[in-house]
This record gives sequence, C-alpha cells and structure tokens, in this order.
Amino acid sequence: MAEKKNELWEWTKALAIAVLLAAVIRYFLFAPIVVDGLSMMPTLKDQDRMIVNKLSYKIGEPNRFDIIVFHAPENKDYIKRVIGLPGDSIEYKNDTLYVNGKAYEEPYLEEYKKQVIDGPLTDPFTLEEKIGRDTVPQGQLFVMGDNRRFSKDSRHIGTIQIDEVLGRTSYVYWPIQEVRKVD
Repeated sequence: MAEKKNELWEWTKALAIAVLLAAVIRYFLFAPIVVDGLSMMPTLKDQDRMIVNKLSYKIGEPNRFDIIVFHAPENKDYIKRVIGLPGDSIEYKNDTLYVNGKAYEEPYLEEYKKQVIDGPLTDPFTLEEKIGRDTVPQGQLFVMGDNRRFSKDSRHIGTIQIDEVLGRTSYVYWPIQEVRKVD
C-alpha cells in the first residue's frame, strides 16, 4: 500500500512540474498565435499558426522589417511588420519605402506588386500626414501589414508603444504542409 502511495506521489510531482514548466515557457518565452485576417498576405495567410518569441525583445531591440505581435488599441493582438524605428522619418512614393531619405527594397512585397495592375500597392504618404510628426517618437514603432491595401496598421492606428510588443514571430508551424521560416 505504501508503495502505491509513493508511486502516486511521484506521478503527481512529475505532472505538477510539467504543468509549471509549460506555463513558464508559454508566459515568458514562447506562445502560439493564429493569424486572423489577410493583412499580412502574401507573407502570412489567414489561420496560419505561428510561434511568438517573447524573449526576443527582452534581451534585444526590434529591427526594421521584423514581424511582430503586439497589443492593438482594440484589445486584440495584431501581427505586422516593423517599418519605422524610433527617430526614423518614413515616406512612401512611387511604391517605394524611404526611411530617413534612403530608398529600401522590400523583397517580401515583390510578388504582390506584380499582381497589382490598378495603381501602386502602397499609396504615397509621409509620416507627417499619418501621425502629425516627421519622425517616429522615442519608445514607439511604425508598423504596416504586407497587404498594404487591406491592412489596419500605423497609417490608421498611429505608432505603437514598444512596451505593447509581445515579441517577434518568424516560424509558421501549421498547416503542416506549409511549415516555414518567414522574413
């Protein structure tokens, strides 16, 4: 009888440790997220499942073109691409991104630009027109979805606080036939 109690106790401890470890990993390190909508097409599809690396910005800073997950004003988590970092001046003209006056290529948009026949993929704008400032404020990011015509992003909701960023995401794990790293 004592042997069965001991075995039950060992199994209970193992299960408790496993649950605690899973909770710590999910809360502090990695979490799953489901892409909801078409704002990141063609890079990400609706219902793609991804892993969010929550540790990435606790030990480092966001980089231009990172795909991030953040708390949006509508009490929802958004997935968007970092376009502007604190202090950057952002402008789009002739379907080209200019950061601090320098043109940047966006290879993740090339496929989509070829499909658009009725004007630019990204309408021209300046940061001043969108947020009323000529540079991204300190502690904030300017983000955009890859599906520029159908994305609710910093052009509509303004810049986002770096504190609202959950983490970086770059791996699709579901559907299984589309497992991949995205840039």
